[in-house]
Amino acid sequence: METLIEVNKKENNWVLVFEFNWELDETNADKTFNVIYEQIWDFSPNTKIIFNLAELKYLNSKSIWYIADIFSNIEDVEWKMYISNCSEWVQDILELVGITTIIPTVISVEEAIKGIES
Repeated sequence: METLIEVNKKENNWVLVFEFNWELDETNADKTFNVIYEQIWDFSPNTKIIFNLAELKYLNSKSIWYIADIFSNIEDVEWKMYISNCSEWVQDILELVGITTIIPTVISVEEAIKGIES
């Protein structure tokens, strides 16, 4: 049975903000990130991405791999990406696997937008 997750997308001046609500796990990671990939590559040749994880309750290793893969792909075309609003638990997991050393991770979407625009 697939775990339900809600991903909301907001657009603002070539910045895509994806807001994750609930859990990313084996049952929904592939489907969720395939949709995100399509939305990213269809958006603009100068896209900037923010993953707002404020309401994310859980993420598995596959989800972490997808986040790292998206970053790797957009870095190749010199786009920018930030992670924002992590709960303490999600922040700890991302730090443990080293994601926070390669993808800028900030406290708020506003801080991420300032980083993207600089």
